[in-house]
Amino acid sequence: QVQPVESGGGLVQAGGSLRLSCAASGSNFGGYSVGWFRQAPGKEREVVAKISRIGTSTTYADSVKGRFTISRDNAKKTLYLQINSLKPEDTAVYYCAAGLDYFNVQDWNYWGQGTQVTVSS
Repeated sequence: QVQPVESGGGLVQAGGSLRLSCAASGSNFGGYSVGWFRQAPGKEREVVAKISRIGTSTTYADSVKGRFTISRDNAKKTLYLQINSLKPEDTAVYYCAAGLDYFNVQDWNYWGQGTQVTVSS
């Protein structure tokens, strides 16, 4: 079991960059697929990016391809999301989560509290 805790959110102007971190306490971080999700006001939660256990597979939402980069450091038990070229539509609460099945994100059981990212125009 793991307990993710997000950090790194904030208020940024459009075109700026931000790096989010997700520290996972507990054990066996490397045994989980992990990813970033976001939920904007009035919208459904969406998968932003996910990464497999040792980082060999990654998936990005079309809206963030080329701008966001997901990575993980299993030794540090930390997940990262590098966000570049921020747009106002990126404004949302960003969550990290972990699960055993890379594809079935609906079954991912471990979620952080979220960190707010606000992009001003």
